[in-house]
Amino acid sequence: MKILLKVLGILLAAVILFFAYAIMFPTSPLQTTTFSSDNVTYEVEYSSPFKNDRLIFGNESDGALVPFGKYWRTGANAATTFYTDSDISFGGESLPAGKYSLYTIPGKETWVVALNSVNDTFFAIAEADQADDVLRIKLNSFENTKIVEQFTIDFSADSLNTFVNLKWDKTLLSIPLK
Repeated sequence: MKILLKVLGILLAAVILFFAYAIMFPTSPLQTTTFSSDNVTYEVEYSSPFKNDRLIFGNESDGALVPFGKYWRTGANAATTFYTDSDISFGGESLPAGKYSLYTIPGKETWVVALNSVNDTFFAIAEADQADDVLRIKLNSFENTKIVEQFTIDFSADSLNTFVNLKWDKTLLSIPLK
């Protein structure tokens, strides 16, 4: 009986150490990016996986990591969150201030971007309930001139709009915010 308890204790300790290591040193590091102007602040928190010589976007039959037409949590590990402290226009649609989970459905040329009201999904083990989507927009994607090795979300601005940009591999998606 003592040997069984020791073995169970060692296994439990190994599992705890594994999860502690995975949280402290994730292979897809946690990133936060913010943008502020005179009247609004935006923040995106996401985990940024690496390409590592994999096919990122494409057909599921070709082994794509993120298949076309599939609801994707837009990053790795926990669901990506988008926060705004003011009511805004997100891709031309009205969005109240708040924190949302950001999901996408990639396509070859057109993507669907969805904001979901459930934003506390740790590790996003289960797919989000699409019935909780508060907003969906369609956007054209663009081909990057250079390969982006690590999934990146950042902000840019021109005289009319601020954009939240999703970049990975050869794909760029820019979502206009006002």
